[in-house]
Amino acid sequence: MKIKDTLLSLTKDFIGILLLLFFLLLFFNIEWIKSDNPLFSIPDQWVNVNTIFLGIVIEAAPFILLGVFVSALIQVYVSEDSLRRFLPKNAYAALLPAAVLGAIFPICECAIIPVVRRLIKKGMPLHIGVVFLVAAPILNPVVAASTYFAFRNDLSVLYSRMGLAFVLAIFIGGVMYMIFKNSEQLKWTTEELTGKGEILQVQMTGVKTNRVKQTLYHAADEFFLMGKFLIAGAFIAALFQTFMDRNILLAIGSNEWSSTGVMMAFAFILSLCSEADAFVASSFGSTFTTGSLIAFLVYGPMLDLKNTIMLFAFFRVKFVLGFIAVVTISVFVAVMILQLFIL
Repeated sequence: MKIKDTLLSLTKDFIGILLLLFFLLLFFNIEWIKSDNPLFSIPDQWVNVNTIFLGIVIEAAPFILLGVFVSALIQVYVSEDSLRRFLPKNAYAALLPAAVLGAIFPICECAIIPVVRRLIKKGMPLHIGVVFLVAAPILNPVVAASTYFAFRNDLSVLYSRMGLAFVLAIFIGGVMYMIFKNSEQLKWTTEELTGKGEILQVQMTGVKTNRVKQTLYHAADEFFLMGKFLIAGAFIAALFQTFMDRNILLAIGSNEWSSTGVMMAFAFILSLCSEADAFVASSFGSTFTTGSLIAFLVYGPMLDLKNTIMLFAFFRVKFVLGFIAVVTISVFVAVMILQLFIL
């Protein structure tokens, strides 16, 4: 089973690399393709898809590289116990410093769920883990920098994204505490219950004795994981921009309610890394409202298709369903208020 999973993962990586190389080939031969060449001709619409796709990928790649290496260093060298020492004992008083800690560590949504699971296993309260889940993927310097460069002509998007994410992280953590208190919501395997989980993991990976190797392995794995989702997301965004009926798009994008709901759904399906999603969102700037773009940038890192699957794998179903409902309603209402009174 492990060999089969490895082969499947390698196949997906290979297909992703081939897709990227194909688009690069088209990009560097764009003038020849555009010419009236009887041997090789591509419709203008697909040339436009290629241009948009590569623009998103090339802009986002440096931030993904930076994010995965910093994330790898934190996961290898920073102890979870050192984080717990900074949190107050009072449940509600711990929400604010938890959101602040989430702003310090640039861990994207691809890596935050296993980290939070480890923290909860070591005794961190469930609601503090929730704050990390929703805060860390957005409130960190790497995401702030990528959002700044993607929206440097409209910094209200940057300020709104960071401010809204900070407030919502505290609010969502508080609501989840009122619903679940500190009840056990993790799924435990037999090995974990007998205390053998960590030993088995070390035996399988064989990298505990070398932290440098651990860092490189983690960074490489995370880069290829995020790279696949970035390529898929950029390709879907390029198709969306090129082929969707502009009249329908304008009708949806000009309405505050429908555009916000559509962009939240789009963020969930695309499952983009938070270090790269700002560049995808900026490509919709001329069509959708500013508030809907903020909803895309806030909701996606908190909840998307890939981390929902991971949540169901690590947490109980009732917790995941409650988390989905609280996050979705909170983000939608907050963005509506933001558009009504500020934007």
